[in-house]
Amino acid sequence: MLEKLEGIKQRWLAIGQQIIDPEVIADMKRYIRLSKEYKELQVIVDAYKIYKDVIENIASAKEILTTEKDVEFRDMAKMELDELTGKKARLEEKIKNLLIPQDPEDAKNAVVEIRAGTGGDEASIFAGDLYRMYLKYCDSKGWKTELVDVSEGTAGGFKEVIFNVTGEDIYGQMKYESGVHRVQRVPQTETQGRVHTSAASVVVFPEADEFDVEINPADIKKDTYCSSGPGGQSVNTTYSAIRLTHIPTGIVAQCQDQKSQLKNYDKALSVLRSRIYELEYRKRMEELASKRKTMVSTGDRSAKIRTYNFPQGRLTDHRIGLTLYNLPEIMAGDITEIMDALAIAENAERMKTSGN
Repeated sequence: MLEKLEGIKQRWLAIGQQIIDPEVIADMKRYIRLSKEYKELQVIVDAYKIYKDVIENIASAKEILTTEKDVEFRDMAKMELDELTGKKARLEEKIKNLLIPQDPEDAKNAVVEIRAGTGGDEASIFAGDLYRMYLKYCDSKGWKTELVDVSEGTAGGFKEVIFNVTGEDIYGQMKYESGVHRVQRVPQTETQGRVHTSAASVVVFPEADEFDVEINPADIKKDTYCSSGPGGQSVNTTYSAIRLTHIPTGIVAQCQDQKSQLKNYDKALSVLRSRIYELEYRKRMEELASKRKTMVSTGDRSAKIRTYNFPQGRLTDHRIGLTLYNLPEIMAGDITEIMDALAIAENAERMKTSGN
């Protein structure tokens, strides 16, 4: 492992020289890519430096135990050796995890789409519940959320809601939410007290920047229309809403959240770019899925990933067999335990695949 870590350190040093080269700085796309790699390798190099110090101190403590005759001094060295041995084991586990090949998209921001599925009005209400759950979770993490587009349900909630999430390593944490979320509860409109089952689908994909996808403006068809969502009289009476269609792929993105047509255009273009980028990304993920058993982040939109059973206060994630009985807290945004469990499951699969 030391040889591998030394190779990573040398790569990190080489990149450090490249990113101060005027030619590299002039090539913005290359500069951003190298800067990102430098930052990712920095974490491993820092751990490697600490690991080397621990190994050297262990060697020194062992030498003292071998050569020193003073009993008190030997006891101190023995205590230090025990402490260092534990620290070495913990560092090795941390470094193994750091060496697991990471999805380069994990560091990106995310676009989240929630759509009501089967279940009529109740599905729209549940889609709204999921939206509020994610907003509270993002707020607890200090992430910024920005509404892009919304289509309200007839009895509350949303037929569809799209929002952006920005912060540190967003996609790597939010990607596990892609799939069908099923809810079992007594709807507000149910008079007989019967439990109904309905569903909402969630799609999470990495936000692409302009360096990831180049779109020819001639390939975009732009339509304007009056906003129908909340926002006041001025929003609903001006043609500020934007719908963009990418002619080669047929992909559509729209935004009506802002009063400014220009701002709506920028938001819609960002979503359009990300959806085009997601096409290629999803192909790669499907290839990886054939190599892993759990593959919790394939983004398969049709896969039923989770059930929210309100009568029993139970949540079950079907991908990893996780069942929790704190549904009220979960719906209030406390989904960290679920996210952590899914991340551990995927890291275990990645470790198997990489052979670490």
